[in-house]
Amino acid sequence: MPEAFQIRPALKKDLPQILAIYGHHVLHGLASFEEQPPGLEEFTQRWEAVCKSNLPYVVAVTEKDVVLGYAYAAPYRARPAYRHTVEDSVYVAPDAARQGLGKKLLVRVIEDCESLGWVRQMIGIIGNSGNDGSIGLHAHLGFEMVGTLKSVGFKHGGWVDTVMMQRSISNGDSSLPD
Repeated sequence: MPEAFQIRPALKKDLPQILAIYGHHVLHGLASFEEQPPGLEEFTQRWEAVCKSNLPYVVAVTEKDVVLGYAYAAPYRARPAYRHTVEDSVYVAPDAARQGLGKKLLVRVIEDCESLGWVRQMIGIIGNSGNDGSIGLHAHLGFEMVGTLKSVGFKHGGWVDTVMMQRSISNGDSSLPD
């Protein structure tokens, strides 16, 4: 496990560090289908949109406020019928990867969504069907594989699949929403 850390809501002052983590994954990985990292202004607007939706956006930070990773839930789609469904995102700094931090971040996002009461489904959209770490993390936390979109992205010189995973939040579809 990385040095001592706490998980707390992301603050505007964290965004440059969060963007650096995301930018690394954009440039060197397949988790995001962006090919160039957004600028800080665009990234700030994305963070503000999640905050305005009253959805969780959390960071794992050291005692010195070094961001080790972040996770959030965002609206799955803009159309009204999707309003009870969110999509998760989890990114960890390269030097803090594969130490259980992603799990702790995603657990926190799931718990925060459960406490909201109105979120009923969470979707994990995983770039790269070979991303065993993210697929395993989601499966461990109760997500089920619901499909694979074959060769829907082209990045780093090759075709990339997208894996769709889903889990219920709170009562899921066992009752009608309020």
